[in-house]
Amino acid sequence: MTSTISSTPLTVLTLPGWQNSGPDHWQSHWERTYGYSRVEQHDWMRPLRGDWSVRLEEVVVDAPGPVLLVAHSLGCILTAWWAAHSHNVGKVQGALLVAPGDVEQPDLIVPLRGWGPVLMQPLPFQSILVASDNDPYCSFERAQKMSSAWGSRLVNLGAHGHINAESGLGNWPAGHDLLVSLETSKD
Repeated sequence: MTSTISSTPLTVLTLPGWQNSGPDHWQSHWERTYGYSRVEQHDWMRPLRGDWSVRLEEVVVDAPGPVLLVAHSLGCILTAWWAAHSHNVGKVQGALLVAPGDVEQPDLIVPLRGWGPVLMQPLPFQSILVASDNDPYCSFERAQKMSSAWGSRLVNLGAHGHINAESGLGNWPAGHDLLVSLETSKD
């Protein structure tokens, strides 16, 4: 869906993580409130990096103009992998990367087989990485390393777990302000 946060036609795509984002997740709130579009994946429970990357590529290619990515958890890891291989990264104006899932954590290696290692190279577009002090799926120190490697501005949200529905953020207006800042600024 085209963004309503400016007069410029801009497609805002939400990229949920493993197991998708439920109705109380801030991504779902933003889709309902602002009309953003979710990149639907074939299998949310057994994600395959190649399949997810191809699906993201299809949606970006089909977007009528510039794109903003709004990724959560495994969606952040997807963004890094996709950006390293796509010929269409020029369509992406920026990415809001929230609570990246550390696919190299021992308890995630088996269920997310094929997603590691985390690709640690600069993203070819501006980005903001939002991390929590007590995320069970990624330590703040690891999120700092990802942010540095990706060239992302790091925002410490404090103790908000995995920054998901259980974090109680609702529509998360402060997060939306970060997204708006990506639309209104250019590197």
